[in-house]
Amino acid sequence: MISPEQIEKLVDFAKNLLPVAFIFVVGLLVIRVILKLVDRSLEKTRLERAATSLIKSLLRVILYIILGMIVAEQAGIKVTGIVALASVASLAISLSFQNALTNVIGGFTLLSTHPFKSGDYVEIAGQGGTVQSIDVTYTRLTTPDNKIIAIPNSAVVASQIVNYSSSGTRRIDITVGASYDAPIPVVKDALLRAANVPATLFTPAPFAGVKNYGDNAIDYVLQVWTSSADYWPAFYAINENIAKEFEADHIEFTYPHLNVHLDK
Repeated sequence: MISPEQIEKLVDFAKNLLPVAFIFVVGLLVIRVILKLVDRSLEKTRLERAATSLIKSLLRVILYIILGMIVAEQAGIKVTGIVALASVASLAISLSFQNALTNVIGGFTLLSTHPFKSGDYVEIAGQGGTVQSIDVTYTRLTTPDNKIIAIPNSAVVASQIVNYSSSGTRRIDITVGASYDAPIPVVKDALLRAANVPATLFTPAPFAGVKNYGDNAIDYVLQVWTSSADYWPAFYAINENIAKEFEADHIEFTYPHLNVHLDK
């Protein structure tokens, strides 16, 4: 049998529990509404998926912490001590994971400033490759030979970033040496014919000119514009064409040599 005192205690407990439960349920509904509104707002921005996911995750944690403190206060639990303890714990965690936090901050910087995006070909800290992903702590590049390079975001932010894809087009610069015996107009014409590949953009038009007069050869430069996506196929195709066109015009590729003249 339950005594009247126990029944009274249960009634008092229920009276105290109902407001707490009501606040908890309403808080969950409010959090769900806020997250949906934030989700819709983020969909209209140009942020990367990693940025939107990170923002929503952090916001969810913050909202649940606030709700937990409100519920605890309503239940009669003093949150002042909990907050102080959490502050000390946060400081200890921050010191332990300082590098990780620096990478997270670097990730936010990259995702908010947009120096590059997934699919761009970039050069970062001497490493070149196509951006595979921009995560919270690392930026991952795929090199032309299919290697994955993971660079900490803090190092990415501190480095010089060269983005070859931002404008949509790239210029191919090829330097080649030809014999002094070959007339300059003939060499330039052969180079311009070699530039005629399907990926070549003719606005601006390909350019060929004398770059340098060396000890053993005249150095020529060939400049050709192409789309960023077609850069490497065009680069290799033009190089192969140069050999064919030089052979057709009997233009000699030179190599280091020394002419010796003997006087009688």
